[in-house]
Amino acid sequence: MRSREEMLHDAKTLYDFHADCGPSFAQADLILAAGSHDLRVPRYAAKLFLDGAAPLLVCSGGLGKVTEGLWQETEGELFARECEALGVPEERIIVEAQATNTGENFTRSRALLEARGIFPKTGILVCKPYMSKRCLATGRRQWAQVDWRVSAPPISFEDYANEDCPLEQEIQLMVGDLQRLRVYAEQGFQAPTPVPEEIWQCYERLVKDGFDRYVIR
Repeated sequence: MRSREEMLHDAKTLYDFHADCGPSFAQADLILAAGSHDLRVPRYAAKLFLDGAAPLLVCSGGLGKVTEGLWQETEGELFARECEALGVPEERIIVEAQATNTGENFTRSRALLEARGIFPKTGILVCKPYMSKRCLATGRRQWAQVDWRVSAPPISFEDYANEDCPLEQEIQLMVGDLQRLRVYAEQGFQAPTPVPEEIWQCYERLVKDGFDRYVIR
């Protein structure tokens, strides 16, 4: 049985790998806030908007594997409410409230914008830090006409877990997302993302530790 320190070391290694996507745009045509259970995501998206990063903010998400049964409102609706409360004008927000996975965050948001005659060329993705690589890989495949960059809330692994986002759930999701970087790229849902062998070794050890709730069998 491994020590807690060993498990946390591997979890931090995964977190830092997931979150490292390089610099974002200073300005873009839109911000897309990808739905999740973490309300720090829309709050950070609102900050970017208010700082002038983009003239349009899309809040996308229905109810997913974590929020279904947890929230009464969809992720997109709740995200939009958070952004409005922080000062983002309602007319600058587009709500997409049907997506149930990351791919649909892009395909459904794209359909909404195209129906309004909006065809962005650049976009800033806002998501949980440890979902940055998978969100970017998904956008590059599902909405390839847009040049996407990621700007996630600047939260370290040590500071991420809280009452709403418990540490065990965070690690479970990170492990599942790492596997999906490979599996979904093979299935054509995401652009390929190189994963170093040392990262896979962390993943395999954490799966053996029991962090396999979201691993695809």
